[in-house]
This record gives sequence, structure tokens and C-alpha cells, in this order.
Amino acid sequence: MQMKVVLIFAIAGYVCGSFMSAYYIPQWLYDMDVALMSDDGNPGAANVFKNAGVPCGILVLAADLLKGYLPVHMALNYIPGQSMLIIPVLIAPVLGHAYPVFRRFRGGKAIAVSFGVLIGLAPDWVPALCLAFFYILFSVVRINPHSRRSIITFTCWWAALAAMRYDKSVCIAAVIISAVVVHKHVRAEKKSYDICNC
Repeated sequence: MQMKVVLIFAIAGYVCGSFMSAYYIPQWLYDMDVALMSDDGNPGAANVFKNAGVPCGILVLAADLLKGYLPVHMALNYIPGQSMLIIPVLIAPVLGHAYPVFRRFRGGKAIAVSFGVLIGLAPDWVPALCLAFFYILFSVVRINPHSRRSIITFTCWWAALAAMRYDKSVCIAAVIISAVVVHKHVRAEKKSYDICNC
């Protein structure tokens, strides 16, 4: 029975994650394709802020956080947060955002949705606060470009959780989420480099 619940929430999380708000919302509001306008071809919240303005960016950011938060928050009513069964539910929205079925698996870098997933673990705030700490730290330290900052941030995040001997289920999910985010950033950086050197 519990495996069926896991499957339902993992599929729901992937489908939620696959809704690319950064692609659809600017298109609906301004008839604008943010992915085409960005240097890295990424339909993400940062590029919406840059190309479609702050109000649209806030709307997209809220949608990205929500699609990570809802499946996890709802699943915790049925699956304990310390259970290994929560892992597919934690990673599904991130995979959906990074590799959305509705856009032929061409998605975003999955930063905001990752935060949404972690906020869904509330009242356990440690994973979300830990990730926020590293994001703020490496913004102050000024690691550029942004893709390198995100790669270092997510690597330090899962390493810190592992060093704290945090819940094994969350640590495993953190490694997988970090791998997805790093992969998407490396690909976006390569694409941006290729465009600049055409």
C-alpha cells in the first residue's frame, strides 16, 4: 500500500515539476519565449526576471517553489520523512523541472524547485536553511559565473548534510538533486560558451 502512495506522489511530483512556469507564464502574459532570449537557452526564473521583469519573475519563482513544495508536503501525511520511501518523492519535482516531459526533456536548472522541495519538509527546516546558507555565503564571496556558484553551493550543501550525519533519506535525495542541478548547470555553461564562440 505504501509503495502505491510513493508511486502516486512521485508521478504527481514529476508532472508538477514538468510544468515549466518560466516558459509558459511569460508566453501567456507577454507572448515571450524566455528560453530563446537567454544566453544559455534556459527557461528559468532568473532569465524571466532578466527578460520579462520583476512581477513576472516573482510569479514564476512562486510557481516553481510551489510545484516542489506541494507533492512533498502532501506526501508527508502518508510517508515518514525519515523513511527511504520519501526519496523518490523528493527528487521527482526536480527531475520533472530539469527534464520535463512536456518540453521534450529540455528544462531548467532546478534551483527554485529544489528549494520548494526542501520547504516541503517543514517543520524540518535544516536542509532548506543549509542550502540557503551556502547560497548566501557564495553570493557574498562572489563566485562567478553564476553556474559555478550553483555547482559549488549544491556540492557543499550535500556534503554538509552528510558531515552532520543527517537523515540518510534526505542525504541520498540531496546527492541526487545536486547531481541533477550540477549536470544542468554544466550543460548550460557549455551551451552559453558555444553560443559566444560561434
